[in-house]
Amino acid sequence: MLDPLKGPFIAAEEFFTLTGRALRNIFRRPHYGADIILQMDSIGVGSLLLVVLVGFFAGVVMALQMAHALRDYGQVSKTGTLVAITLARELGPVFSALMVAGRNATGIASELGSMKVTEQIDAMRALGTDPVQKLVTPRVVATGLMLPPLTVIADFVGLIGGWIIAVAILGLTSVQYWSSAWHSLKWYDDVLQGLLKPLIFGLTLSLIGCFYGLRTTGGTQGVGRATTQAMVTSAVFILILDVMMTKIFVGQGG
Repeated sequence: MLDPLKGPFIAAEEFFTLTGRALRNIFRRPHYGADIILQMDSIGVGSLLLVVLVGFFAGVVMALQMAHALRDYGQVSKTGTLVAITLARELGPVFSALMVAGRNATGIASELGSMKVTEQIDAMRALGTDPVQKLVTPRVVATGLMLPPLTVIADFVGLIGGWIIAVAILGLTSVQYWSSAWHSLKWYDDVLQGLLKPLIFGLTLSLIGCFYGLRTTGGTQGVGRATTQAMVTSAVFILILDVMMTKIFVGQGG
């Protein structure tokens, strides 16, 4: 009767075990600094254009939609305020994390999955190298370090997109837009959320990618399956964690 629940519980146990080992290895030697830098370049620089595009169009759409709603109340001048708050608290972190998950969580799962099915990871163990220390921890550290600055860039580019709409279409001046956007941001409510959320998202999506990559079986079909599972699971967990953290911040802020 409980057999259908056995698989998910075992998977959850393996995931939290991997998480504990990966995070513990951050403080243990060797640190494989070259691998961390390589992953930071792949994740950060490689995802920059994608994040910039998403951030820009998110800001444009937000400005158009918010201005349409604010016009009914004669508060179009508050467009910058709503665009800044929405990007900093929610859309910037979530959209950036989803884009990085689509590009890097899947890439991590595919890369490690290919190594698993070709027995490279087993060979690594035979040579006395800890695969978690060598493969997982550098990817987790790199993603956790790079996603917050990527989110900041997405937020800023999104504000530029909103500014273009505000000046070109809504008839606001640059001073009106940027003044309302800047004064609306608060350290705890906005900046802290905008940095803490992507940090948690980055750690989570990289661990999920590594988890599915290391569990890959079944040859090339298994690699494809692990890649799909990594993307879907990362997206779901990003949204769940966003709801949980938003509830915490809103509750403490209130």
